[in-house]
Amino acid sequence: MRISHFLPLLAGALLTAPLGSTTASAAPIAEAAPAAKPAAITRIDPTFWWVGMKNPKLQLLVHGPGIGSSTATLNYPGVTLDGVQKMASPNYLLVNLTIDPAAKPGKIALQFQGSKKVRYEYELRARNTDPNRVQGVTSADFVYLLMPDRFANGDPKNDVIKTTNVSRVARDSMYARHGGDLKGIEQHFDYLKELGVTAIWPTPVVENNQPKASYHGYALTDYYTVDPRYGTNAEYVGFVKNAHAKGLKVIHDVVLNHMGSQNYLFRDQPAPDWFHQWPGYTRSNFRDAAFNDPYASTMDRKLFGEGWFDTHMPDLNQTNPLVATYLIQNFLWWVENTGLDGYRVDTYSYSDRNFLMQWGAAIMEEYPKIGLFGETWVQGTAQQAYFAQNIFPEVQGFKANLPGVTDFQMYYAINETLTKDAGWTEGINKLYYTLQADWMYQDPMRNVLFLDNHDLSRYYSVIGEDFQKYKMGLAWLLTSRGIPQLYYGTEVLMKNFSDPDGKVREDFPGGWPGDKKNLFVAAGRNAQEQEAFRYVSTLANYRRTHPALHSGKLMQFIPDAGVYTYFRYSDAGTVMVMMNSGKDEKTVDLARFDERLAGFSSGVEVTSGAVLADLKMAKIPGRTAWVVELRK
Repeated sequence: MRISHFLPLLAGALLTAPLGSTTASAAPIAEAAPAAKPAAITRIDPTFWWVGMKNPKLQLLVHGPGIGSSTATLNYPGVTLDGVQKMASPNYLLVNLTIDPAAKPGKIALQFQGSKKVRYEYELRARNTDPNRVQGVTSADFVYLLMPDRFANGDPKNDVIKTTNVSRVARDSMYARHGGDLKGIEQHFDYLKELGVTAIWPTPVVENNQPKASYHGYALTDYYTVDPRYGTNAEYVGFVKNAHAKGLKVIHDVVLNHMGSQNYLFRDQPAPDWFHQWPGYTRSNFRDAAFNDPYASTMDRKLFGEGWFDTHMPDLNQTNPLVATYLIQNFLWWVENTGLDGYRVDTYSYSDRNFLMQWGAAIMEEYPKIGLFGETWVQGTAQQAYFAQNIFPEVQGFKANLPGVTDFQMYYAINETLTKDAGWTEGINKLYYTLQADWMYQDPMRNVLFLDNHDLSRYYSVIGEDFQKYKMGLAWLLTSRGIPQLYYGTEVLMKNFSDPDGKVREDFPGGWPGDKKNLFVAAGRNAQEQEAFRYVSTLANYRRTHPALHSGKLMQFIPDAGVYTYFRYSDAGTVMVMMNSGKDEKTVDLARFDERLAGFSSGVEVTSGAVLADLKMAKIPGRTAWVVELRK
């Protein structure tokens, strides 16, 4: 996620402020709320829990007017009350429990005693014991990134929810809600399967009840609730189950660094130290280099990690152990409740370093198969590798445990390949040098490759709508190492520049009744759109069934005269990829590649079926990528 798409809307905007503040344009110094008479509990987070979690400890955050003055008791076999803890706000009380593995599922009767008694039944559930429920995300997957609000509207009845701050649909506004939802995605599972997709990554589906630009989901207002305009919690559980039945995994997009200003935890803050507080609104400097710069000033580092991402995105203080526990429990809760397969972590590098290690360890301990990758929009491979599991010892108290990252360095390299002429290190040679730096990662196959995403100008526009270059980029995406990710609509040539970001977040044509075009079906596509879809589908489905491409070894040869050749190989077969980035045809002496060609006599280009009968010399046209299955 990046900041630019909020600026036109939010500069000087007056938002509903938390208690003790007058506006959200400045981060408040929280004041003690006035004493309130004890009343019914409004909520407890986590909303329910399970018997048999590896960590038996559970921290309940109880919220209700005046509840902080209460004591708590319970009597439930196998559940021990370890004590309660008051917060700065009288409207919160922490209840600490230990749940024995032998405890039985049921309703725990929590009794709160203040000036009057309050009773709350807290549900303890049985865990799902299916060993294949959380499948993880691997290099064998092909990930499809979409924005639920902009993909398809499957249930018009949830378009307008009157209790939300944005209770209207306006498809002609790039910042308004458009009506897309979980049901709309589900109705197009077959489309995604035809394309060769194996995993769906929706941008955040949790509640975002902000008054502006709430459609993107990155300013969450309730950690435990699906946005009602997308569906219900039960429907999301069904969505994951139905995706699995179709052979599709689900990646849940999460934000660790900040929340939305309309979140109840910010409007009525448990304590001032739950957030990074400043005398006046202070934005992050967005300079991740300060995170580990050995020469960084204290202020630069503080601004990066503690400055707010935007006026309506309060920055969480993860050095507070209560905040850390709250976040960790929430992300365990979503996995256990839904069976999701992986997490994509937004703005990963902005979070506290010790917290990142603690969060990653807790998630992986409970769900060792889960897929985890973080957004690392940084400069330089060394900086990117710093945030992933790497070969380096602990640096300044930080040792990354994140398996993979969004590979912006490879994104920069493929863009340079397709937009600049080859030089000693420029153009297509940047691909070679970027991949050469993979020695820094423990396993670069866990990095996520992409041509564009919801924050970037669309790929087809960046390359000047050059269809030959389009195919080159897709060939690279689906044959290089790592986990390929496609942004929705790239397969049918959706285009535009992120000036502002809303222009690259347009509705998928055909996702709404009455759309003039329907690109979900072949009959609705023009010849070039159909050719683009066919090209992606052919390569993706070939990749899915050929282990050499998705999990085999990689050998690359230094580009020569603008032609870059690499091989993916395993016991199951060998694929040669040759990319000519120049505009003119090149004759390539294949004898240079004998160490990988030995034993093969011919090859077949996967997307066209053309036969390469001679493995001694090849003439590859300009602006062309060949994906050649070698034959003996």
